[in-house]
Amino acid sequence: MKITIVGGGPGGLYFSILMKRQDPTHDITVYERNPAGSTYGWGVTYWAGLLDKLRAGDPESAEAIAAASVTWTDGVAIVRDRKTVHRGDAGFGIGRRLMLNLLADRARELGVRVVHEHAVGGPDAPELAGADLVVAADGVNSALREAHADRFGPGLSSGRNPYIWLGTTKVFDSFSFAFKETEHGWIWCYAYGFSGEQSTCVVECGPDTWTGLGLDHMNEADSLRLLEKLFADLLDGEPLIGREHTDGSAQWLTFRTLTNRAWHHGRLVLLGDAAHTTHYSIGAGTTLALEDALVLAAALRSAPTGAALDAALTAYGKRRRAELVPAQSAARYSAQWYENLPRYMRLEPAQMFALLGQRHSPLLPHIPPQLYYRLDRAADQLEPLRRLKRWLGPRLAKAAHGR
Repeated sequence: MKITIVGGGPGGLYFSILMKRQDPTHDITVYERNPAGSTYGWGVTYWAGLLDKLRAGDPESAEAIAAASVTWTDGVAIVRDRKTVHRGDAGFGIGRRLMLNLLADRARELGVRVVHEHAVGGPDAPELAGADLVVAADGVNSALREAHADRFGPGLSSGRNPYIWLGTTKVFDSFSFAFKETEHGWIWCYAYGFSGEQSTCVVECGPDTWTGLGLDHMNEADSLRLLEKLFADLLDGEPLIGREHTDGSAQWLTFRTLTNRAWHHGRLVLLGDAAHTTHYSIGAGTTLALEDALVLAAALRSAPTGAALDAALTAYGKRRRAELVPAQSAARYSAQWYENLPRYMRLEPAQMFALLGQRHSPLLPHIPPQLYYRLDRAADQLEPLRRLKRWLGPRLAKAAHGR
């Protein structure tokens, strides 16, 4: 097959690797509009289950990613000025730029053409001529998808809370949270290491807090200084950093959740953020894009053409939409938990942190936080209560989704 991939993010690059491993005679080109080494964001997170899938898909790139990653098990939260620690499953962090470089190197090693600083103008661009398959891996603002919006049926919804994605020279050895109460309301951040020199720090707050603190009109330098002061105990005096290796300054955004009714049209298929997004607070965006690549490559194992290609792409979209339901549900509840943060801040820090870990539960929004905490502790000891919780949660979620 002749395959053209538009977008050189983790999903697009990994898909090119998988297809070259399946058949070295595939003619594959990846076009990325940004320069090599230029990327938004800092580090990305993933969990051990993803590594197992990557090792099955391409052991060489999986081992390179694992070797370049840092790991943690503890979760730490500072609530006002009190610290609490919870044990958890192992998590991993890796610099996004480093991951892209590793995947691009592996793709080139297998014979993929990876072309940077090359934007593809649209569905009629000459770069797409003659391709048997075009993969739109060009992000949430995908030009290829939007050219056929009537076919894909995209839906976008925006979250309520502003957030900003930053780096810091403070190296965290645990996944860390800090919640600070100001005269204008709560502001909080999540932080995690991704190398021996730097960490990611995502700051979020409600819109009233954002405007009350003046963050809506401050420049980047003044915003960073204010945030460093607010989170001084978390950062241990280390600075926050805006954008690195990209043009412009770090921007406050509101998260946009994207869904699509269909994932392919003719020879054009969506992958990663071009097909779906899930709120950053569950740390699954890169994982889901890589899983898209694995499923799409499996669907195309026989290099189908004509009606067989359409059937393969249909099967890919159907399977991935079904597999995404739990992650999308978890992301929706996670975002809502943070949007309703004051509801939980009257709890003791250890109790609040326990409910932070339960924020994906469809039961939690419907039960007073203190009562939910007690029921959750009791469910750890009583199997009938545990079964009731598992039975009731999905039914409440279905009813709320229907409304």
